[in-house]
Amino acid sequence: MNIHQFRFVREAVRQNFNLTEAAKALFTSQPGVSKAIIELEEELGIDIFTRHGKRIRGLTEPGREVLKSVELILQEIEGLKRIGKEFAAQDSGSFTIATTHTQARYSLPAVVQAFSQKFPKVRLSLLQGNPRQVAEMVLNGQADLAIATEAIADIDGLVSMPCFQWEHLVVAQPDHPLSRQKSVTLEDIAAYPLITYDTAFAGRNKIDQAFARRGLKPDVVLEAIDADVIKTYVELGMGVGIIAGLAYNAARDVNLTAISAGHLFGTNLSRVALKEGAYLRGYVFTFIELLAPSLSRKLVEQVLAGQKDSYEL
Repeated sequence: MNIHQFRFVREAVRQNFNLTEAAKALFTSQPGVSKAIIELEEELGIDIFTRHGKRIRGLTEPGREVLKSVELILQEIEGLKRIGKEFAAQDSGSFTIATTHTQARYSLPAVVQAFSQKFPKVRLSLLQGNPRQVAEMVLNGQADLAIATEAIADIDGLVSMPCFQWEHLVVAQPDHPLSRQKSVTLEDIAAYPLITYDTAFAGRNKIDQAFARRGLKPDVVLEAIDADVIKTYVELGMGVGIIAGLAYNAARDVNLTAISAGHLFGTNLSRVALKEGAYLRGYVFTFIELLAPSLSRKLVEQVLAGQKDSYEL
């Protein structure tokens, strides 16, 4: 059996069992269509169509089951062709990035803009979630790559590479007592209501661990999934905020004062993660290099090939 036979069966049904019209639709001859269908029936050992003389009139009971299989097979073949066409066209197609709100809002805009200018035919999508969720999106095939903190570093089925480092900042109202200090301690921060990230986001574990090591229990009055929410409630005077440093812009955040907290909570790594064994179109390598210039295509290919220790920040 072959694909041509499957197409002849499907088209015969579509053309209301008129083989002449089926042949016209497929740019072939009516005798050729008839012969191919008979040969398929002989190979299967069943009649696919009911007949009156030489004319087909309808589907037999097994013929209806054959048609279901034929439709599925041809759909899969057409899907394979679409995949091949998309992957062969390195300057067009679709590209889905799974990332956290902080990365999408603060790290990616300039990268996405530069990428879109280079590849205007690529349909770019951003999916957001916490680090575990964005990792699952890549594992499940919903996204091509994930960008998040080091929480995605050791997930089975993914390979990840560090992109850039960042530190936390403490943010407060300009007239807040902490804003008059050039440096703060954990005890200073713990003396005030605290607003920071949900436990699944942006290095929250490091924040909790730092306080725990000093035997401090800060009063966390609000947890949020993104820095914009944290900054909003700090501006309202509800407490002191701890945010990712990349989420603060002095020109934009004029109602806040920022104080470095890297000496308290350490350095964090943002990472890009890919599915093991993934085939990447050329423009994905370009995006990764725009995000982290040190991650060249050669280096990413080495990591995907199993050389996972070939690069660290």
